[in-house]
Amino acid sequence: MATQSPLSTNEIADEYFIENRNRLLEIAAFLDRLDRVDPGRTARDFRLRAFTEALGVLAGRAPGYVMQIQMLLSDPTREPIATLDRKSAQGAYDRAGEARS
Repeated sequence: MATQSPLSTNEIADEYFIENRNRLLEIAAFLDRLDRVDPGRTARDFRLRAFTEALGVLAGRAPGYVMQIQMLLSDPTREPIATLDRKSAQGAYDRAGEARS
């Protein structure tokens, strides 16, 4: 069941529009920098592929943005890995890497 916000649409926009406008501009700048360096980046980097797919979820305007994007970026496996293969998270799951393993 969806929960109604205590704020109106205008109140939410008044409160959060500028900060999210800035985030959107940061994302655009990030993508511009990547395009200048490597226009074909998405084909070679699973993180950027997941990022692009997440942008598609937002552009599709289907309900449930957060859940869909979280699932795109999350590791779907259930078995724990035997050992850590890196010291930090990568922010997305390499689904194509499953086929290579």
